[in-house]
Amino acid sequence: MANLETTLARGLGELERDAPPRLAAALRHAVFPGGARIRPRLCQAVAAAAENDDPALVDATACALEFLHCASLVHDDLPCFDDAPTRRGRPSVHHVFGAPLAVLVGDALIVGAFESVARACVSSPARLPQLILLLTRAAGAPAGLVAGQAWESEPKVPLERYHRAKTSSMFVASAMAGAAAAGRDPEPWRAMGELLGEAYQVADDLLDAHAIDDVAGKPTRQDRRLDRPSAVAEYGTQGAVAKLRALVARAAAAVPPCAGAEMLRGLVVEMAERLVPAALRRTAA
Repeated sequence: MANLETTLARGLGELERDAPPRLAAALRHAVFPGGARIRPRLCQAVAAAAENDDPALVDATACALEFLHCASLVHDDLPCFDDAPTRRGRPSVHHVFGAPLAVLVGDALIVGAFESVARACVSSPARLPQLILLLTRAAGAPAGLVAGQAWESEPKVPLERYHRAKTSSMFVASAMAGAAAAGRDPEPWRAMGELLGEAYQVADDLLDAHAIDDVAGKPTRQDRRLDRPSAVAEYGTQGAVAKLRALVARAAAAVPPCAGAEMLRGLVVEMAERLVPAALRRTAA
């Protein structure tokens, strides 16, 4: 498999080619420099553990997952949603390029995600339908990123369904698509993806409640400001830390038997705890 940043740069190059200059610049601003790249890394790690036989398709799938994630961040930051001035420690896309272009950037990245997979399926065309289904379910409605954003417009927001749509859906897709792109049955990887997504969301809620903006790279204390449900509001800080610990253990245990199981279990722990503020990380270890 190719270096992830190289893969993303190549995929973005397809979107930038002959595009209007400001759109091309805004696309690059949305994708580079990136964050932890957790979703594409998970995809590649699962594929490697599952004895990947089509590295190009796995790389393209990882690229698609990161494009979908970046699109969700660009849209999430818009004035009609969070109106966030920063993302990943820099001005958000709409603050630099304006809201109209930010909407188009998110749209272009979503379309580009599916183009990335379609281009790479030449050697394994039978895998394309399953990959498309996994990506569309993660990105859309009724239980993907679109649904997660839509729950914020409801008068009553069920915490588990909200988190499952807004966060877990992409982790499930990352794990299952990694297996599918590698030519393996994706279903055994569903539980690990679900649990890792839940753990990551709890960690993000802890970050929002306790970190300062320059540590998080984005505005914090947004859940309280926007009156959104969170694990901290639901369980308290220590309860959220305990829930995180339990989810991390269950996610690691849910790694299916495979050659790279131990490596994956270590990666699960690293990914789930990455956003926990340093003062709480020792407690959650």
